[in-house]
Amino acid sequence: MIWYPYEQMKNMRQPYKILDANGVYLYTADQKLIDSVSSWWCMIHGYKHPELTAAIKQQADNFCHVMLGGLTHEPVQRLSAKLQEFLPGDLDYCFFSDSGSVAVEVSLKMALQYNTNQGRKRPLVLALEHAYHGDTFKAMEVGDDEDYHFAFEQKSGVVHIPTQIPALEEAFAKYHDQLNCFIVEPLLQGAGGMLIYDLPFLQRARELCTQYDVLLIFDEVATGFGRTGNRFVADLVLPDILVLGKALTGGYIGHAATVANHKVFDAFYSDNDRHALMHGPTFMGNALACAAALKGIEIFEREDYMSKIRHIEEVSRRELLGFADPRIKEVRVLGGCACIEVFDGADLEGFQQFAYQRGVFCRPFLRYMYSMVPYIIKDEELVQIFDTMKAWFNR
Repeated sequence: MIWYPYEQMKNMRQPYKILDANGVYLYTADQKLIDSVSSWWCMIHGYKHPELTAAIKQQADNFCHVMLGGLTHEPVQRLSAKLQEFLPGDLDYCFFSDSGSVAVEVSLKMALQYNTNQGRKRPLVLALEHAYHGDTFKAMEVGDDEDYHFAFEQKSGVVHIPTQIPALEEAFAKYHDQLNCFIVEPLLQGAGGMLIYDLPFLQRARELCTQYDVLLIFDEVATGFGRTGNRFVADLVLPDILVLGKALTGGYIGHAATVANHKVFDAFYSDNDRHALMHGPTFMGNALACAAALKGIEIFEREDYMSKIRHIEEVSRRELLGFADPRIKEVRVLGGCACIEVFDGADLEGFQQFAYQRGVFCRPFLRYMYSMVPYIIKDEELVQIFDTMKAWFNR
């Protein structure tokens, strides 16, 4: 029996069984659905993309996987070199893993050991209120959402602050000599409620992290590859460590990367064996995932996805901003993300099936009805999603 995620198995509704998928569409036995959430935000190129499928098949004809312990291979070498070229600043050192949560864990281990290797004890992590960084234990600790992690109280090593500059400055004034890092989902907090905050907060964070030698970590597992309307938020404010996942492989195979700058890497590069980073996921640098990622980045650049994302944002703003209902608290749009937040989550009960009947797969959570669409979506498909959302309130 399958144990499904984020569900009370005793009373969960039967999930929709997908028989096929192509472009932006999912196919069940009786319905054709626009996937409005890109399978948890990763399928930016849509389903069954011929070039991505061919890249995976071609690599599979050679080999599917070899470990990176004592071995290496061309796909992982090429992907590391491409990310070094593709990413801003001196984010040059790629540590690969098999999921975003693990990549976050790696970034936090890097930050702690960065200080330990220099003989400093800095046990605290600074993080944001309403943060979500994954479901493994350290990722849960730096997260701040009881709806996901209420059963695991273990936050003694983390300080959470709101996305306000005075709170940021107060935290650094009080804890700066104890902080090893500040981790954020930059500009857009996804699972915390599609919350949007302003760039000056991150700019001030960069200044304070530089001043006090606290590592700045951007968790761009969800926000990277254009989701905020920026290629990466790291293009605007440069972190010390960047975490990538989800869209890294276009969603075709699970893979992630924790990318460090020279300052971080140099703290581990030593004659002392105990200064090495002792972490090694079995499937890090998986050859099939690397092949998919390389082809996905090529498509992203060649097809000018940033223009596509700007257009998605324009249509989203046109269709949603100004839409009002007494049950709606706020409508938010940023890049390839749109969100309708209601006052009471009960007002969204039944929406998923309502959308299904109208040819849209949506998956609202808590008080949030949202879209994070594949970037290949057509205008009429995007409008169909928003018409379905609005119809729920107008019924």
